[in-house]
Amino acid sequence: MASLPRTHQALTMKKIDGKPGAVWYPLQLTTVPTPVPSASQLLIRPTHLSLNHRDLFLRQALYPSPSFTTPLFSDACCVVLSSAHHKSSTEPPRVLLNPAHGWIDSPLGPESPANFAILGGTSTNPLGLAQDFLVVDASETAPCPTHLSGAEAAALPLTGLTGWRALVTKAGIIDSNSDGTYSGKDKHLLVTGIGGGVALTVLLFAVQMGVKVWVTSGDATKISKAKVLGAAGGVSYKEKGWEKELKGMLPKERPYLDAIIDGAGGDIVLKGGRLLKPGGAIVSYGMTLAPSLPYTMQAVLNNVEVRGSTMGSRAEFCAMVAFVAKQKIRPVVSRVLDGGLQNLEGIESLFEDMKAGRQFGKLVIALGGAGKGLEGGESKL
Repeated sequence: MASLPRTHQALTMKKIDGKPGAVWYPLQLTTVPTPVPSASQLLIRPTHLSLNHRDLFLRQALYPSPSFTTPLFSDACCVVLSSAHHKSSTEPPRVLLNPAHGWIDSPLGPESPANFAILGGTSTNPLGLAQDFLVVDASETAPCPTHLSGAEAAALPLTGLTGWRALVTKAGIIDSNSDGTYSGKDKHLLVTGIGGGVALTVLLFAVQMGVKVWVTSGDATKISKAKVLGAAGGVSYKEKGWEKELKGMLPKERPYLDAIIDGAGGDIVLKGGRLLKPGGAIVSYGMTLAPSLPYTMQAVLNNVEVRGSTMGSRAEFCAMVAFVAKQKIRPVVSRVLDGGLQNLEGIESLFEDMKAGRQFGKLVIALGGAGKGLEGGESKL
């Protein structure tokens, strides 16, 4: 391995005055020391990064504990440059990073909630992935599935982990079989807001597990694209009485849903609850419409459960990556931006796409450098 520079560049936010929701923190490049790994750590270099909605909310001061020194972003495809077990290679191995630390394997939640923190852009965790080099504990990584391109790999960690926990751990519709496979045959699931990274990941996982998936979106084109990916059908949530339209699509012999996975909130309990079987579950992994979720008496009488689901454990992360590798699943990528961290104008355009809801899949930044040419095949989705 060639000698590394003593310093390198990182992408952070610049602090300016403004009220939450109205402010828009600018992006800036800063110079930081190049770290040296300990015996238990890997020195890695990101080749691709992907955006998440938390990055958008951070720039709007709508996310807790924003930092103006911690590099942004939670998701990356990285190559290992050095470790106690890997000194050098003509083809350095690719890894994915667990996007949150402090949660090992409890199915209930982080073992110590005060120590749980997501990577990127906050003061609760000093590690962010928008930089040329970083060190991370080897235990917080997983081998990158070889069939994924660098862009697809960067699109997977946070949305894959969030979607996996919501679907496999929380929804109550997936059986884990003794042979390591997962089955949701004959189950009906509604995934709201298709087009976002988590929703699309849930769709891909659920279809592979045999679940019949229905979707909502405010964009007919996104519903059509979801059908290509395996969705049974979909409706526009902008239409009055969309729940009645969806109910009419359900099979006459089984005219109900087993579960709903939702990231918006709003009136999902009121409208979605009318579609659920008695005792069905609504899994909420976010509330983009408002920070509260009204619960109705109708839901009480129908024994509908609302289950919160935040990210996931290290064990769930490893299980998710292994499933993607075995089933050759490819995350959906909406756009890949070239030019690396220096392309601030281009990165700004990715944020504008997300702000306007134009994307179908993940928005990715290609950094180049180490690992170039190591990507797997291109996505066909």
